[in-house]
Amino acid sequence: MTDVTRQDLKTEQPINWCPGCGNFGILRALQDALVDLKLPREKYLVVTGIGCHGKLFNYINTNGFHGIHGRVLPFATGAKLANHDLIVLGFAGDGDQYDEGIGHFPHAARRNIDVKLFTHSNKVYGLTTGQTAPTSPQGYKSKTSPRGSIPMPINPLVLALASNASFVARGFVGDVKHLKELSKAAIQHKGFALVDILQVCITFNRTQTWKFYRDRVYKLEEEKHDPTDLKQAIERSQETGDRIPIGIFYQKERPVYRASLPQLREQALVREPIQPKGLDTLLREFT
Repeated sequence: MTDVTRQDLKTEQPINWCPGCGNFGILRALQDALVDLKLPREKYLVVTGIGCHGKLFNYINTNGFHGIHGRVLPFATGAKLANHDLIVLGFAGDGDQYDEGIGHFPHAARRNIDVKLFTHSNKVYGLTTGQTAPTSPQGYKSKTSPRGSIPMPINPLVLALASNASFVARGFVGDVKHLKELSKAAIQHKGFALVDILQVCITFNRTQTWKFYRDRVYKLEEEKHDPTDLKQAIERSQETGDRIPIGIFYQKERPVYRASLPQLREQALVREPIQPKGLDTLLREFT
């Protein structure tokens, strides 16, 4: 089989994100990462939720599943446990994942489910016209919070680290090459991986703009950050304001969830023979 190309990964669907949307950078980084990894596109399953990010499902020519709001991780978890030969990539918006889907997040991390989660963090609900998201900065003004958002925002990186995630990273759509390398590292990591992506919504978020991030982001690897140091990772993940770090905050190898399940450890569940032993006894008992 020949190596996959970017053309192979394209679909015939017209892309209808807003011109200048940060999602274009995420799609390009994903395509470039899959090309570099040189694996057949049939090896991948892309799971998306509800939001502008969910349209990525239409634009990447791999296996795909478009789920409901907040349920990217349950769908991705089920697919991975049923067929661990698949490389399962979840894409969710920050509202989709950190609001409706927040209950699934720490459990996927602590269990070390071998799923890669990419969150499009634009600090708003873009698809529903710009309401505040759980990541919106305190004081952020929108049509539903004209006097400014009241609560403190969620810090996804701190939450992931506190939940014992084995890979925690942050990217920026304004640096596609760097985001591509983060995506490759996450995909190659054995275990749960979070890549929280600073995404730009040019239509509704007039605060966290391209310039806002370009003036502030810096790369952890250029400042001798040690991604094996959990304490340092937590400290870096809380940096905000004039400097915003991107890169791999933390990475640790530990057994994936299915390694402790004898029925899943050796081969994918979809390849196990179906042997309905004792079915008659069960039917008699429950009817």
